[in-house]
Amino acid sequence: GRHEVWSWKTASKESLCLMWQKVKVQLMLSMSFLTAVFWYCRRLYSFLAQLLKRWSNYLQRQLIRNLSVLPEVDLLGYSAREWKGETKQAKQMREAYEELFRSCHIKYLRQVRRDNYSVVRAVLFQIFSQGIPFPSWMKERDILKLPEKLLYSQGCNWIQQYSFGPERYTGPNAFGKLRKCMEALKTNWAEISATRDHEERGSMCNTLFSDESKEYKLYEAIKFIMLYEVVEAYEQIKSRDQPVHNLFSLLFARDSSSDPLSFMMNHLNSIGDSICLDQVELFLLGYLLEVKIRVYRLHRFATEEFQVNYPDEYRREWNEISLLTEDDRYYHIPLFRT
Repeated sequence: GRHEVWSWKTASKESLCLMWQKVKVQLMLSMSFLTAVFWYCRRLYSFLAQLLKRWSNYLQRQLIRNLSVLPEVDLLGYSAREWKGETKQAKQMREAYEELFRSCHIKYLRQVRRDNYSVVRAVLFQIFSQGIPFPSWMKERDILKLPEKLLYSQGCNWIQQYSFGPERYTGPNAFGKLRKCMEALKTNWAEISATRDHEERGSMCNTLFSDESKEYKLYEAIKFIMLYEVVEAYEQIKSRDQPVHNLFSLLFARDSSSDPLSFMMNHLNSIGDSICLDQVELFLLGYLLEVKIRVYRLHRFATEEFQVNYPDEYRREWNEISLLTEDDRYYHIPLFRT
């Protein structure tokens, strides 16, 4: 009987050991499998995280590369990088930047793409980024109808010779292209100025000013509005219907812009292509957009022309924007910090 009990216990023990060995093998295989899966998932997660990071950095670099208004940089750091050396001009520029930093509380700047739309871009970017609304006259008048009014109501058939900056296009399709430019300006201005959140508005501006085809339409619309107002002022002067602003007298006093057609052919058509706005046209730009444009002219440092307002006569309710230029050709955006 004892032998049978012992044999039964031995057999049971051996069965349990055999079963445990099988279970142990299965557990080890399962643990190995789970460890491999965990390791693989971890590697996959790490790979996807790196891929996402690289893609995000690539998109950010592409956006910055395409931006026509770059993110802010330290003012004095920019001055030190751009004006190295001990030449008279370099010293004067560094002194001018230090004066801006010390007396005007300008701590940063945003660089604007150096092309022949520079000043229009710098002005319009600030109007949009600050959420400045349409000027009063634009609220009362549909700007989409201005090309039609100029062409048909006032008989200015010569606007078919209008050129669109680098695209020196002339012909019967000028009217349709101008209409699209006016639509782009009105739509984007209304949408951005209606956005109350500052960060969201800034993001919208960065997106808009990184698309050349869209931003060029805005600048051409501004150019055309300038032309339209010059035509209006010229007609008022001829009919002596009502007085016009002094800046129009200055504009028509130039041999190269004695009437609207010569103004368009000799000045507006080349803006964006081979020339920028000059001083008289900057007065006109501020007047039309109803903003006080304060320009810090660094090459005029230590003179009365270091700070100039365009126009010099403005209404108190107008918003103020600021520009910074080293040569009256290319402009940047100064940023104030108290």
